[in-house]
Amino acid sequence: QVRLVESGGGLVQAGGSLRLSCAASGRAASHSDMAWFRQVPGKGREFVADVTWNDGSTNYVDSVNGRFTISRENGKNVMYLQMNNLRPEDTAVYYCAATTRANSPYYTPDLYDYWGQGTQVTVSS
Repeated sequence: QVRLVESGGGLVQAGGSLRLSCAASGRAASHSDMAWFRQVPGKGREFVADVTWNDGSTNYVDSVNGRFTISRENGKNVMYLQMNNLRPEDTAVYYCAATTRANSPYYTPDLYDYWGQGTQVTVSS
């Protein structure tokens, strides 16, 4: 089991920055690959970025590449998403996710067994 708690969302003007945090707890927390997804009303969850637990390799959706940085502190079981140069289209509820499986592509919600409660990010123009 893995419990995930996000923090750090809020309201920011376009061009600004926010940092999201996701604290993981539970027996499998330190051996879980982790990711950020986001969702706007009426749409499915969109992959944003992920980071593996063993070698820290990362992937990003094209729309955030170069603006967002995902990282994790394995000793503390905390994952971050540093978001710079935010745009109004980044407005969404951001979810932290974790998995111990590898039987689906990293960018699909189906791979992830554990989810946080979500944190709202609003970017004004």
